[in-house]
Amino acid sequence: MESNTFATSTYIETQESAAFEYLRDLRNLDEWTLYSRMIEQMDENTWRGTASGYQHDLYYHVRPIETGMFRGVEWHCGYEYKKYFQCYPTFLFPASYLGSDEPGVYFHWLSFCGPDRRTPMIMQGIHLVHTAEIRSLKGALERKAGLDRAAHGRFEIKTNSIFVDAPVELAADYLGNLKNMGEWGFSVHPNGPVDPDRGSFTDEYGQEVEVVVRNHDMGNYTIIEFEHRYVKSNWTQRSCMVLVPCSYAFGNPEARGCVQHRIAFFEKNAMPKHGKLQIEDYGAESMSLKRVLENKAGNLTSFARGMSYISEAAA
Repeated sequence: MESNTFATSTYIETQESAAFEYLRDLRNLDEWTLYSRMIEQMDENTWRGTASGYQHDLYYHVRPIETGMFRGVEWHCGYEYKKYFQCYPTFLFPASYLGSDEPGVYFHWLSFCGPDRRTPMIMQGIHLVHTAEIRSLKGALERKAGLDRAAHGRFEIKTNSIFVDAPVELAADYLGNLKNMGEWGFSVHPNGPVDPDRGSFTDEYGQEVEVVVRNHDMGNYTIIEFEHRYVKSNWTQRSCMVLVPCSYAFGNPEARGCVQHRIAFFEKNAMPKHGKLQIEDYGAESMSLKRVLENKAGNLTSFARGMSYISEAAA
């Protein structure tokens, strides 16, 4: 697992629109974070405030995310106004996106902490703080929705992240074209014509699978959605791949390559009978993709250094 990337998720029983509007207003950080308190507004989307993991103030900036299939926000933090080194993309997946009739959303919080700037306290505390804060966020939104206790979701989000020493443009063009899936797809094989955005495949049991891919250019990074529909059982498995340049994730223009972050959805009490059965399937596939993409980029020594980004000085 990529050691500079951290992910936390939860189910929140509230309307997607309510969660979206709440998250995009930085003043609401005062209510649910450990100690991010907004003090001075700098512009429409930026505040100066206190911080949970530092003994000094940070500048906080927010940017909305819209894909047409789901929404979210990005939070950015830094010591100076408009100079940010902490990057936190968050996503709101409606329960219907997972094939569920639940009334809420699945919230996924992705965090990057570059090795050149992070402190020991940040590394030792990020799991504790973000896990507690996401629980607090859930409580704040569910209380506003009229609940008096925590709602439990049917699904859980599991993730896998890996560093790829290849330009994000190369990775996005290759992985976002379904014609290439025959080279890297784990347990599926082409079965007839395949177009760049959809095609017919078979799985390891010989079952027909219709695959659709959707590419979302977010300006600074790319989100690729994969939809696998098993024709005979009419069952669909969705997953997302977030490709973020290390220069953007870690606030370092000199950082090479990108982080590939896989997001998968599993029903808690029902192991799937088709598709990826466990997060390790996605992790093994990501490891293979790292090898293929780094080979295409001509970076043949990076693979042996492992799954995590290492700064140029350390490498």
